[in-house]
Amino acid sequence: MFSGKNEKDNLIKVAALLIHAAKIDENYSTKEEKIIKSAIIEIGANSQDIDLIIKNAEKLENDSNQILEFTKEIKNMNTENKIKIVKTLWQIIYSNNEADMYETSLMRRLGGLLYIDNKIMGDIKEEVKKENSQ
Repeated sequence: MFSGKNEKDNLIKVAALLIHAAKIDENYSTKEEKIIKSAIIEIGANSQDIDLIIKNAEKLENDSNQILEFTKEIKNMNTENKIKIVKTLWQIIYSNNEADMYETSLMRRLGGLLYIDNKIMGDIKEEVKKENSQ
């Protein structure tokens, strides 16, 4: 997905965004961490590096006061990978079977920042809700 020497940095930024979504409801669970690790591996991380990527992403997310630095690289991805990330974000949000106003607000902002159509965002959200209810 990412190429060159910045690949790990980009994976850390994606993971930081996912962690931000997980922490926005003030309950960063082990279930959410598993979803994040799985997604980061799926988009190109080496499974041996995953713990270090997560550790660095947690620090980056903790030290940051805005999500723009996390979304910059994602914006440049192809649509398929952007959709994977958006789906992962919704999976994190609905891992406790509900979305609060901060989580839905974050997703509205991310839809605009990542240039993802509202209909696509809504379709992915409904798909994840349906998967969670089964």
